[in-house]
Amino acid sequence: MSAEATTTAAPAGPVARRLSFLDRFLAAWILIAMTAGLGLGRLVPGLGDALAKVTVTSVSLPIALGLLVMMYPVLAKVRYDRLGTVTRDQRLLIPSLVLNWIVGPALMFALAWIFLPDLPEYRTGLIIVGLARCIAMVIVWNDLACGDREAAAVLVALNSVFQVLAFSLLGWFYLSVLPGWIGLEQTALDVSIWEIARSVLIFLGIPLLAGFLTRRLGEKAKGRTWYETKLIPRIGPFALYGLLFTIVVLFALQGDAITSQPLDAARIALPLLVYFALMWAGSMAVGRAVGLDYPKATTLAFTAAGNNFELAIAVAIATFGATSGQALAGVVGPLIEVPVLIGLVYVALAARRFFPQTTPATGPVISPEGSARV
Repeated sequence: MSAEATTTAAPAGPVARRLSFLDRFLAAWILIAMTAGLGLGRLVPGLGDALAKVTVTSVSLPIALGLLVMMYPVLAKVRYDRLGTVTRDQRLLIPSLVLNWIVGPALMFALAWIFLPDLPEYRTGLIIVGLARCIAMVIVWNDLACGDREAAAVLVALNSVFQVLAFSLLGWFYLSVLPGWIGLEQTALDVSIWEIARSVLIFLGIPLLAGFLTRRLGEKAKGRTWYETKLIPRIGPFALYGLLFTIVVLFALQGDAITSQPLDAARIALPLLVYFALMWAGSMAVGRAVGLDYPKATTLAFTAAGNNFELAIAVAIATFGATSGQALAGVVGPLIEVPVLIGLVYVALAARRFFPQTTPATGPVISPEGSARV
């Protein structure tokens, strides 16, 4: 949605007072979901193994279900007739490509070697996480932070195309070529383009098509006013329901690995924390420097900071095995990313005052259905 359409006059006061009940305590709901997942994984024998077996071609169906439910309402809110404006905005597209496909992988490579020089398996896992650019949860973080939905849809689609084309090549470069150039240990990565394309198709293609058809058919049948004031408020909350369900399943699946190796998890977590902080803050600064408004700068920041953990974990398991250190590093990735990026949602909302406003006293339209705006 354009800046003009996503902002309106709003009463002054702290952001939290203008959020819906579900949004206001979102951090608490996520903490509860994480705790519930850990508890289920520890208290119900064999639950993690049972969930892990519910797969189709190595894709976890519970996680896929949660992500699809999470992404569909947000993609149904996108005004697809405005995508052309976004694709012509080089101030957004060029920084996004540079941050996602040059800065992000290079930064994760450097942090992995700085923090984990003596742990090659974890180091390789982190580098793989850095190569997998986000195409799923970032859509929800962006929406909660009142980012530009249309810009997010374009950048995520762009990342998807580059992911299919460049993931294997970048994996070869950062694990085999670059370490050899500078005298470091080399690693091989064997992953097919089909595996990457399958991840993109499932986690982005399906909800994107569903959201597009919902808007097209809904507006055709009832008009845009009905669609945005009646239908969207009904389906909006399911984005957060899907997010919480995904977190519960994820922690139930992988929580045991984390709690049984807490020191290893802590060592993996530290470079991830540095990575998310640097990528997000640096991207927001870049957006401000090139003259982007708050919604687009926020979209730039979240799409650059997030990672495609589904792909990273799948590649690590397929290449190195489910019990490998590479797989553990991939698992720790989203467990750190989720609480960190939800915290950055609140930071982003508080940082709006540093960006030019499109109208006087603007603020997000906080809808009652549990979504930051419609």
